[in-house]
Amino acid sequence: MSPGLLGFVVVALIAFALYLLIKSMNKQMSKIKVPREGDTPSEDAKNDEKAR
Repeated sequence: MSPGLLGFVVVALIAFALYLLIKSMNKQMSKIKVPREGDTPSEDAKNDEKAR
């Protein structure tokens, strides 16, 4: 006996839920700000400011 229509509907719903979760994850990941090397002052610059 094959799963039939009910099996297809369950798999389709799981696939749709996975799609929504991935879409939400991508939105949340795009909000994260990753500091780059040029964005933050280097340790040498911090030490120079403290020496003044």
